[in-house]
Amino acid sequence: MATVTNITSVEQFNQLVDNASNTTLVALNFHAPWAAPCAQMNQVFETLAKQSSPQSTLFIAIDAEEHPDISESYEVSAVPYFVLLKAKVALDKISGADPTKLSQLITIHSEESTTFSLPPAQTATATPQVETNGDGAAEVEEDINTRLAKLVKAAPVMLFMKGTPAAPQCGFSRQLVALLREKSVRYGFFNILADDEVRQELKVFSDWPTYPQLYVQGELIGGLDIVKEEFENDPDFLSNLSSA
Repeated sequence: MATVTNITSVEQFNQLVDNASNTTLVALNFHAPWAAPCAQMNQVFETLAKQSSPQSTLFIAIDAEEHPDISESYEVSAVPYFVLLKAKVALDKISGADPTKLSQLITIHSEESTTFSLPPAQTATATPQVETNGDGAAEVEEDINTRLAKLVKAAPVMLFMKGTPAAPQCGFSRQLVALLREKSVRYGFFNILADDEVRQELKVFSDWPTYPQLYVQGELIGGLDIVKEEFENDPDFLSNLSSA
């Protein structure tokens, strides 16, 4: 029976990955405490570990916000996010909560004959497939709109920005991150530079042409100037979502 190792430092992470044999599958689970889908998938991850051999698969859990250097090295732009490695080479990546897909890929890449039993209460929450209706463009549009509707609600406060909070790639994103940090607001983030489809389509979805964009409970607040105005007009703005 394998166990899940929770990462406490970059050094610990590097040592585990470096010491893994070339035949051992390394499963990485990037999560964040504020994201409800992560709680679900953390349980799934633990269950898969208990049903696996420690010789075949190494299960590692990383708090994406606590260890931004590790997250950025694997281009983590949203959580939950899973990376499957062997000999330090990424074999597969999964963005989102999809227990069935995760268990299937671990079975394939670990080369174990085990048939995993998932927790009874778990259900896959991946973007549903849209049946073809003869109009490919309409089908793709429905798919991306469904995905965006889920992304903007992935956390109570969601920031769509250029780069990550640890390494913003534009001045406006940097200022908005600093403002949220100053107000002790807990938030999720999505790096739109890592996903061009989201980057282009979210502007249409929100009818807002620029980044960053801040959402609260799935509703668009606006960009940096609007968020500044909200805090100036209401000192208690987002106080109910503060970590203080």
